[in-house]
Amino acid sequence: MSLHSRYHHGDLRAALLQHAEATLRTVGADGLSLRQLARDIGVSHAAPSRHFRDKQALLDALAVTGLRRLGACFEEAETDGPITTRLRTMAHTYLRFAVDNPELLPLMFARRHSSTETEIHEAAERAFAVPIALIAQGQAAGEIIPGDPKRIGVTALAALQGLATFVGSGYTADYDAELLLDDLVSHLTLGLLPRRTSSGGATG
Repeated sequence: MSLHSRYHHGDLRAALLQHAEATLRTVGADGLSLRQLARDIGVSHAAPSRHFRDKQALLDALAVTGLRRLGACFEEAETDGPITTRLRTMAHTYLRFAVDNPELLPLMFARRHSSTETEIHEAAERAFAVPIALIAQGQAAGEIIPGDPKRIGVTALAALQGLATFVGSGYTADYDAELLLDDLVSHLTLGLLPRRTSSGGATG
């Protein structure tokens, strides 16, 4: 069976995405080429255009793939227990994903005016549904400060992403990455706890 017939009926799209992600890890987004991907997997140079009209469409598809994978990681990590413990688990899950997928992250969080922008937005909403719902649960139980759950989640994500960038660049080589993560998660979770007034009541 030829490679071309192997990728018939949609298998080609999956093969292109898989090979594109592997290539992304070695040469970055600038080094990706639909024509080169076609050569690498043994199909005609025009074959990828059946699934991706251009390179940007391929990058957008990789972004959706990454967001869906992140969402699956959050779903697998979700468990029972105290809200703060579950939030720590979500934070650890995100940081490990970010450190393991540094090339995918810029694609996942880029905002472009393209035909797939809506798909990327919807994938992002689904990806972060679990941690945002967890924040809302904590607020309802009086265990997390009030406010827009999504806005609180974005703030925490920014801090985690910053640490992931530092770890990935080697800037934190003198420190144990897991200990740095524990420190950051501790600060984040403490910051999300409701403030206590002098009379013992909670306030935002």
